[in-house]
Amino acid sequence: MAMTMPISTREGEILTIKQVAEYLKVTERTIYRLAAAKKIPAFKVGGTWRFSLGDIDSWIKQQSREGLGTGPDGGSAATEQSHDGELK
Repeated sequence: MAMTMPISTREGEILTIKQVAEYLKVTERTIYRLAAAKKIPAFKVGGTWRFSLGDIDSWIKQQSREGLGTGPDGGSAATEQSHDGELK
């Protein structure tokens, strides 16, 4: 399956803090803090924060995976502890 072309024209859309806040159903202040702390994918244009809709959607999926414990670190500590317990 070729992934070279965007599935929709919205995927490449650039959003403002206000638009991202509405999209995620949080306050603009929350989005500003996340962007400033580099906890959400963002970039500045002329001193104002901008967000790629595709990056935000990917970030949402990543947050969902991490919340379920299936992210890159998900479950590894619990697995190691259980192995240690069995060996002793």
